[in-house]
Amino acid sequence: MQVGKRETTMERVNRGLARRYLQERLFRLFGLGAVILSICLLGLLFVSIGLKGWPAFEQTEILLDINFDQELFAVDNLMGADYGALVKSSMRSLFPEVKGRADKRKLYRLVSSGASYVLRKMVMEDTAIIGSSRKIWLPADDEVDMLLKGHIRRDVPESDRRLSDQQIGWIDQLTEAGLLKKKFNTTFFTAGDSREPELAGIHGAVMGSIYTLTITLLLSFPIGVATAVYLEEFAPRSRWIDLVEVNINNLAAVPSIIFGLLGLAVFLNIFGMPRSAPLVGGLVLTLMTLPTIIIASRAALKSVPPSIREAAFGVGASKLQVVTHHVLPLAMPGMMTGTIIGMAQALGETAPLLMIGMVAFIVDVPTGFTDPSTVLPVQIYLWADSPERAFVERTSAAIMILLAFLISMNAIAVFLRRKFERRW
Repeated sequence: MQVGKRETTMERVNRGLARRYLQERLFRLFGLGAVILSICLLGLLFVSIGLKGWPAFEQTEILLDINFDQELFAVDNLMGADYGALVKSSMRSLFPEVKGRADKRKLYRLVSSGASYVLRKMVMEDTAIIGSSRKIWLPADDEVDMLLKGHIRRDVPESDRRLSDQQIGWIDQLTEAGLLKKKFNTTFFTAGDSREPELAGIHGAVMGSIYTLTITLLLSFPIGVATAVYLEEFAPRSRWIDLVEVNINNLAAVPSIIFGLLGLAVFLNIFGMPRSAPLVGGLVLTLMTLPTIIIASRAALKSVPPSIREAAFGVGASKLQVVTHHVLPLAMPGMMTGTIIGMAQALGETAPLLMIGMVAFIVDVPTGFTDPSTVLPVQIYLWADSPERAFVERTSAAIMILLAFLISMNAIAVFLRRKFERRW
């Protein structure tokens, strides 16, 4: 009877090593695949947003010969002049064959209702144009814009689209004559919100975000840094301090809408602060970002080597001098990074601001911290809920602007970290 050869210890070890190496390679491939999949999905999201939002940076405009007839303007009431009549007169001169009242209404609808505001602004800025005739590019209606961008199909029955065959014929005539073109949409960057898509812009929301974040930064950064310095450098170890630290860590995980409810109950109902104002929004976002800034600042203070403190104490520095002259300057890059990340988080928040009324429809661009306003994420939320097809483009374009701000703020945080960070 033949006895089988026994496996040596080295053979068992080599077989185990081969299995472990295989598992390691599979794990690496799995991790690499997960990273690649994440990047592909993120890229798909960005491409989808970009394809939908890029057309919003162009707006269809119509070139009209406007005759600023002296008889239409009263010297003491330029604001109340019938500027819409100027647009209608110019459209009738382009299509003199249109006679019926219903056909004229269809013709006038090719031009945006905001064209009269453009003309009024021109007259108010330069009254010398009264009595003259000017060729002016005016915004076309959003349906005309959608047709030229290919979002309205021509091959569907007339009853299934909002533009009639007659209107499409007029649009084609204007396009062939060079009177209807897509131009860069400056209104999107210079105007506030509007119920008409072709007149809606992000200027008001951007200014509201700037005012809100200014309040947040002015309050959250000094309070957060001071709190972190006290808890890390001066506070004695006790149950009370441990309770405070636990609560700060818990607050960082509280849903943001809870802070909105707190702001509604305290700042609006108790203190009577103005509703839908950047001042209140900044206070609410300050409460939300403070835990993030405190935690990041404490981590930055902990990263300073103990030898720095010991050397400062060794030359006779007091505790306050050690912190202010040595520890705090070395920890400041980490604190600034945490603050910028917290501000980026505040910039993208919507839920807490909805609770304090910043979801209101605001047309005027805010000029102060107490003016009614909205912010960019809330503006995106409002446009996403609008039924007009043109608002889909503006929603995606506003998301692109918001992402650009967020990426810029995170890039600044990385830059500051690498520029000022010291490795020990």
